[in-house]
Amino acid sequence: MSAPLHLHFAKPNVRPGEKPDFSDFERPEAGAIERPETDTPAAEMRDLAFHMIRVLDDEGRACGPWNPGLSPQELRQGLRHMLTLRAYDARMLIAQRQQKTSFYMQHLGEEAISCAFQRELKPGDMNFPTYRQAGLLIAAGYQMKTMMCQVYGNDGDPVRGRQLPVFYSSKDFGFFSISGNLGTQYIQAVGWAMASAISGDTKIAAGWIGDGSTAESDFHAAMVFASTYKAPVVLNVVNNQWAISTFQAVARGGAGSFAARGHGFGIPALRVDGNDYLAVRAVAAWATERARRSLGPTLVEYVTYRAAGHSTSDDPSAYRPSDEGTHWPLGDPVTRLKAHLIALGEWSEERHAQAEAEVLAEVIAAQKEAEEIGTLHSGRRPSAAEMFEDVYAEMPPHLRRQRQQAGV
Repeated sequence: MSAPLHLHFAKPNVRPGEKPDFSDFERPEAGAIERPETDTPAAEMRDLAFHMIRVLDDEGRACGPWNPGLSPQELRQGLRHMLTLRAYDARMLIAQRQQKTSFYMQHLGEEAISCAFQRELKPGDMNFPTYRQAGLLIAAGYQMKTMMCQVYGNDGDPVRGRQLPVFYSSKDFGFFSISGNLGTQYIQAVGWAMASAISGDTKIAAGWIGDGSTAESDFHAAMVFASTYKAPVVLNVVNNQWAISTFQAVARGGAGSFAARGHGFGIPALRVDGNDYLAVRAVAAWATERARRSLGPTLVEYVTYRAAGHSTSDDPSAYRPSDEGTHWPLGDPVTRLKAHLIALGEWSEERHAQAEAEVLAEVIAAQKEAEEIGTLHSGRRPSAAEMFEDVYAEMPPHLRRQRQQAGV
């Protein structure tokens, strides 16, 4: 008699209260992965979807063919961007706990990915991000005060209270409005990139998605169109090990990596150490060059760890060991880039402490200006009448009636 059928459900190695265990995590030697030419066919570089591109070793040295050769000035700038994002996160988390905003989502442990990637984009390129890529804005020079106003939903909010906190939007800075329906941004990025190519423009797009959202059908639909038309787009997967409370292997299924999903579509796929600022810069440069040369899309998986909760509504200790982040084998992106600069003789612990203090002062000053305009429960807010604007060229009768009934 045949045995009864059963299903498999992936689960993490350890649960809350147990000792963190990353013994099965494969961390290749820095500099060990070859760098193919940007026009290499996908079939000739399949192994890059299973390995992990790393540049910085444990002593802070840059190794191997993927070393982007950044100048000390560029490295210091990258470190400052990450420090700024981390300080911004900390202040906004406190603000949420003080009930100055309803909601916030941190980037703790993932700062290198968005801060580094943005440096390889050009004016006019468009990101289609998730809610954990605010580093794209910070590295592009967007005003923190404006970001804070959006979080507070005050009268300085450029989207006029129409979006959730941290759902930033700026056409001028290449940051498409975030969607709470995860996965949509992948299709949007591919469509935007196709439109750019059809119109004969030179601008490329970058789509962003988390590991959990790759299980959405939108992810696969975007991959079909990107591969069929060789759209000038970089498709980024941020694998921070956890969806809201579900281990990444649930969405990954039996695939060896998220990057390997590109193989079924004939898309070149890379897997990179997401906590290595230099590796992210190098891969971003490689993938964006492919897009600009009309060589088609690239799928990039960034391996990182969400050190904080999914959001301020989440308690990660309910589904993973509370100290698991401190055992993450790829370390902290800020600490690693700092160590690299010190190894080069271009930084020191004293200069780092000074930079942290300077950045914190800048963040606090921006926060003070934003809060002078208003917060969740006080100050100036967008007019309720604005909810009826910027939707239709000519307002339909039913909305005119609603506005009259609302008295705005």
